[in-house]
Amino acid sequence: MSLDQPAHRRPRVAAAVLAGGVGSRMGSAHPKQLLRLAGQTILERSVAALCAAPEVDEVVVVMNAAHLAEAEKILAEGRYDKVSRIVPGGASRSESSLAALQAVDDYDDNDLLLLHDAARPLVSGRTITACVTELTEVGAVGVAVPSSDTVVQVTLDVSGREVIAAVPDRAALRRMQTPQGFRLGVIRRAYARAFADPGFTATDDCGVVLRYLPEEPVRIVTGEESNIKVTHPSDLAVAEALLRTGVAQ
Repeated sequence: MSLDQPAHRRPRVAAAVLAGGVGSRMGSAHPKQLLRLAGQTILERSVAALCAAPEVDEVVVVMNAAHLAEAEKILAEGRYDKVSRIVPGGASRSESSLAALQAVDDYDDNDLLLLHDAARPLVSGRTITACVTELTEVGAVGVAVPSSDTVVQVTLDVSGREVIAAVPDRAALRRMQTPQGFRLGVIRRAYARAFADPGFTATDDCGVVLRYLPEEPVRIVTGEESNIKVTHPSDLAVAEALLRTGVAQ
């Protein structure tokens, strides 16, 4: 695949905020992306971060279908000018990613797409810029941070209980974050192959490229510890503390 661009224009950059989940682990009747974090919804903070990035031309929101109208109202009131459309998400992360791809079907294969979890509302402009910069050289990038914990691989013993099967070298391990960025031609080809595979399952878009386009390198951008994912109620408290202390903006 050639990454060369016509001399008359730079690649367009679309960013998709994936907010299709229900956030059941938050223990709330409301999707976690619509919970408030320091006066704004989590969804708004993620959208605002991408809208503020000068590299991003357009923002698409992939929303839980049952709360589409509520998201439209919230984002309209916030006047996020780069938000071009809000579309319903699917039953899985991969189906929501596919909805994002379909929303930018007018983009060329050499244009860029950033896929970002709405549940990471503290993503920095530095991280977004780094992803777009790396995509001038490669077709896929992921944001990750080194693992400070020892990670073990487990299996089940004869009684059905977990036991340690292996202890991978921590120096080679990273914890993935978002955004994840792609040349559209790359992620389109990867998903075309994935959805043709009856055994396809995935929770990570870089993993789709890794599995179905093994010849395509996925470069790592070093992320930030403050780019946390709000999954449990305690994560919301941590995010509020990061904003309050100025560690995250």
